Amino acid sequence: MAADAQRGYAKGRARRREILDQAMTLFGEAGYRGTSLRTIAARCGISHPGLLHHFPTKESLLLSVLEHRDEVDGAWLDLDGPTGVARLRGYTELAELNAGRRGIVELFTVVSAEATAADHPAHAYFVRRYAESVSGAQLAYAQARDAGELRDGVDPDLAGAQLIALMDGLQVQWLLTPGATDMAAVLRSHLQAQLTVPLRPS
Repeated sequence: MAADAQRGYAKGRARRREILDQAMTLFGEAGYRGTSLRTIAARCGISHPGLLHHFPTKESLLLSVLEHRDEVDGAWLDLDGPTGVARLRGYTELAELNAGRRGIVELFTVVSAEATAADHPAHAYFVRRYAESVSGAQLAYAQARDAGELRDGVDPDLAGAQLIALMDGLQVQWLLTPGATDMAAVLRSHLQAQLTVPLRPS
């Protein structure tokens, strides 16, 4: 590949990443429906047609933003990753990570609420993502139970659904009361009460 072509490709990737970052911020601030492509283009310092060169529709931009988020969080969505207590501990580590990236938490919270409408372009994405998130948590609880590390009376299916609901609720509290909610600490306390072994390795 010629040097000019390489520079052009690198510049295009950098521009695409900037658009994704700005769209993520704006979708988190105003929601998907409340943000226009022209606003995103202006935030990036490019023309509306220039943005459409990278993302031909608003829907394609939103889905790319969500896919980018999933790339970052891939370890927690991977059902073939850590198992049992190690996987449950990973949810607390994800909460710690989220505490340092308010924009991503806002994006997920605002857009997932909007996407409950069946005609929202991200509706199918969030239906699938929640199903995967809950099944992943349920699997981790079942593995902990099979290893003798789950307290009697804790049902893996119920506990998995409750864990994901708790994480989402904590994110809303955290967004509304900055600094007042320690998401990871609450999750650790919740999980430890369900286990017969330490959540954190000694």
